[in-house]
Amino acid sequence: MNFEIRPIGYVRSPYLEKKNAPRQRRLSDTVSEIVIDELYLSGLEDIEKKSHLIILSWFDRADRTLLRATPPHEKIEHGVFATRSPNRPNPVAFSVVDLLGRDGNVLRVRGLDALDGTPVVDIKPYSPDIDCMK
Repeated sequence: MNFEIRPIGYVRSPYLEKKNAPRQRRLSDTVSEIVIDELYLSGLEDIEKKSHLIILSWFDRADRTLLRATPPHEKIEHGVFATRSPNRPNPVAFSVVDLLGRDGNVLRVRGLDALDGTPVVDIKPYSPDIDCMK
């Protein structure tokens, strides 16, 4: 089965290299921008009414050959699907961010752990009633 994912925009971030980016989004208060392609501008209608967003991005600089990883807070290696490692066969990244504002096709967000230029593939509103496990 083949399918295609097209970016809807990209990240503007102060993180230019992997070594400078936080390992998880809540480890940083850094403000980044998500620039949405003009083609998808109408899809942003009412997004500023949301306080948090789920950002799905494509970690295009990840190592797609690794199937095992050792989390930074552990000494034991695990299968990559049991970790949050950015290095994986399909490097889809999932981040819940604080939406700080919108200016046209640009979203200002806090807590995104993506490198500058990272493609964004989707945005969804975060809902604690649906997305939070209790």
